[in-house]
Amino acid sequence: MKIGIIISSNDAETCWNALRYANFCLSQKDEAKIFFMGKGVEYQKISIEEFNTVEQAEKIIASGGKIYACGSCIKSREQEGSQLCPISAMKDMYDIVKESDKLVTF
Repeated sequence: MKIGIIISSNDAETCWNALRYANFCLSQKDEAKIFFMGKGVEYQKISIEEFNTVEQAEKIIASGGKIYACGSCIKSREQEGSQLCPISAMKDMYDIVKESDKLVTF
C-alpha cells in the first residue's frame, strides 16, 4: 500500500508520532512518503531527546521512505533545505496525494 503523510505541526510529540507511524508503515512493507508544510518544516529544530524527530526521519530515509518539504514554507522561515528537509513544491504534494492509497495528516 502507498501511504501519504502530510505534517503541518511543529509540536514535537505530534511530529514524532507521525514519523513513527511512517516507520511502522515501512516495517509493514508499505511505501511511505512524507510532506512537511507550514510549521511542520520546523521539525528538525523542535527535536528533543524525548521526541527525537530527527532520529525518526533518519530511519525513514534509511528504510527507503521519502521526505519532502514545502520550499516556500522553508524559505519563509529563513531555513535551508537538507536531506531531511528537501526543498520541494506543491506539485510534489499533489503527486503524493494523487498516488497514495491512503492519506494521513498531522
